[in-house]
Amino acid sequence: FGTCCKTPCSSSCSVQAGLLQPINRFKPKNPEVGTLRILLYGPQGAGKSSVFNSVDSALKGRITTRALAHAVETDHSFTVESKTYKVKKDSPDSYFPFNFTDIAGMHGEDRGIHRDDIIKLLNGHINSGYTFNPLKPITNEDPKYIKNPTLKDRIHCLVAVLPANTVSMMDDNIIRQMSDVRKEARDLGIPQVIIMTKVDESCPLVKDDLKKIYTSKKIKQKVLLCSIKLGIPVSCIYPVKNYHEERAIDDTIDILILDALKNIINFADDNVEDQVDSD
Repeated sequence: FGTCCKTPCSSSCSVQAGLLQPINRFKPKNPEVGTLRILLYGPQGAGKSSVFNSVDSALKGRITTRALAHAVETDHSFTVESKTYKVKKDSPDSYFPFNFTDIAGMHGEDRGIHRDDIIKLLNGHINSGYTFNPLKPITNEDPKYIKNPTLKDRIHCLVAVLPANTVSMMDDNIIRQMSDVRKEARDLGIPQVIIMTKVDESCPLVKDDLKKIYTSKKIKQKVLLCSIKLGIPVSCIYPVKNYHEERAIDDTIDILILDALKNIINFADDNVEDQVDSD
């Protein structure tokens, strides 16, 4: 599944370094876009905030918790604002040329983010810091509304975050909402991937040894199910384990996260490379 590096543990450090090197050197090819924008969306409790924290941790080489995430399952999404996170490099005032927008989780009832707000985010109309109202989408009078977004304001890759352990029980209404967003992104030419989280909670073998993610039949079944649910090719689905209880960096977790990140920024870069802003 996907393009995960199927590697023996003895070479994990070299694989990790091989993934980090192109990410550290990466620059968008389109000069109009200095920073690629990646949008994380999905159901409540899928681990969107933890995905960003895991990316940040893998790049920094230490555990970070910049995006606040719930420690236990909850019926309410912890993220209520559209918050965009820049990813800092080691050197002072230096950032990676990509960022992540983390938004409130979608809900089967009227308690999650409004679908129309996500569509406006895709088009670059919503500024970071906007507080979501699940019953009322943003209006063009809102101070956080960008009336005339340019290419750099738009989303360059859409990342659905789905939990492997509960994907088979996802609410049909959430699937419909996510499919609507996916269709809008498709019409805009925005590349799409799935990050499948909580693999350790889905397969006991993987829980005992994360390296068995590469051979687990159960994980393969979950990847196929994610593909069927959202219509995204298996090659664009990345099973990962987020940093959650860990107090130190783990090479296997890093490899899964960095492999997904490498492909996401490449897809986003392909999206903007040939676009010319008409504004």
